[in-house]
Amino acid sequence: MSIGLERLTEQAHREIEQLDYPRRDWMPARSAPDGTSIYDVIIVGAGQGGLAAAFGLMRERIRNILVLDENPLGRAGPWLNFARMPTLRTPKHVLGPDLGVPSLTPRAWFEAQHGEGSWGGLGLLPKEDWAAYLNWYRVTLSLPVQADTRVGALRYRADLRAFEVPCEPVGARAGSASQTLLARRVVLATGIEGSGEWTVPAMITDALPRAQYAHTRWDIDFEALRGKRIAVLGAGASAFDNASTALERGAGEVRLFFRRKQLVNVNPYRWAEFAGFLGHHGDMPDADRYRFIHQILRMGQLPPTDTYHRATRLPSFHLQPGAGWRSLERRGDNVVIHTDAGDFETDFVIAATGFVTDLSKRAELTELCSQIALWRDRYSPPAGERNEDLERHPYLGPHFELTERTPGAAPHLAHVYNYTFGCLLSLGFGGASISGMKYSIQRLVRGITGSLFCEDRDHHFATLRAFDEREF
Repeated sequence: MSIGLERLTEQAHREIEQLDYPRRDWMPARSAPDGTSIYDVIIVGAGQGGLAAAFGLMRERIRNILVLDENPLGRAGPWLNFARMPTLRTPKHVLGPDLGVPSLTPRAWFEAQHGEGSWGGLGLLPKEDWAAYLNWYRVTLSLPVQADTRVGALRYRADLRAFEVPCEPVGARAGSASQTLLARRVVLATGIEGSGEWTVPAMITDALPRAQYAHTRWDIDFEALRGKRIAVLGAGASAFDNASTALERGAGEVRLFFRRKQLVNVNPYRWAEFAGFLGHHGDMPDADRYRFIHQILRMGQLPPTDTYHRATRLPSFHLQPGAGWRSLERRGDNVVIHTDAGDFETDFVIAATGFVTDLSKRAELTELCSQIALWRDRYSPPAGERNEDLERHPYLGPHFELTERTPGAAPHLAHVYNYTFGCLLSLGFGGASISGMKYSIQRLVRGITGSLFCEDRDHHFATLRAFDEREF
């Protein structure tokens, strides 16, 4: 750690101390009859959302928490795994994990290493820097993270008023004994696909052997694609990232196919970055929440300017607009793609097709998903505006809590918080979005502290009656 970061760490600790009110611990200890300790909160996911949630809870004196992640320590999230862009797509000035502490901002972290004023000359923050910042953040705040741990199906124990959280050791911990932890509240901070799974269209999987296609989320052996013709399906940022990476690693040519007649060049996510939408999307009636998000999705996503130019400056990169895929077939070692713009031959296919929202695909929710309310259970959009994926989004309460499909059947669902991209329709840019963290973490933490206080109200009333701290 450089001298600059050492001093910044000291400054951050001082600022946190200056903002430390109220200071009194207030959470009663809970344990099972066999003496097993019950965590107040377990957070699944140690990326930006999980770490910020942990910090937010600890600032409110909820300290009996644990953050679990299946990746090695410091490698949570996409940044050092499958992200293939040089920089974040989010503008550098967006705030999030700092939670209002100046010395915890990315700018303070960057300038501590590169000098005052260096931030002004920076365009977008390199993704490796963001990962390093989050690692510094975790260490500086002493956040309790257990890495190399995969979480299985949550199970509610009514006798304990807590969830069983099964944990399987993976990676560096593989071979260690599995364990089942107990937690009063569980936060799912499992990223952009945390309410479903990455998906490859059936037209690809049905036509091709696994050796001839990949998803942008997967590990891809780009060295094996040297000299090959590659077809990318999709026109979002990850499509361009993977196309560029393939060409930079020696691919013969890359064609990027998309249905629209031209690329989207207006970014509705930039429109959304104001206090009204970021802080209060979740306060609107259902019809308004649906029409705003439906319109954002209808407008489409575009590659950031740097991402677009990275690809288009490469001579063997080709855009294929108006070329929606109809079917694929193999002819010898080649793949023939039948599109709205004609037929194309290729050697390898990369699906930049994102993810599908489907709670049944999540290991953590397999025993709970049948009881969880989805948007289709609560709202019917106008004719012509239906979106099946949106309608599969969980219908969340005001603090990211799951809600019951049948009122009264599963009240414990309110103690599981979906801080993933699946919150989009209910609460806007929250989980898995840096843009909304300034507001969404506060909303999440407030919901958890309020829920725990209300559940323990008899205990707190007893402490009030017993309070006898003489002032004179």
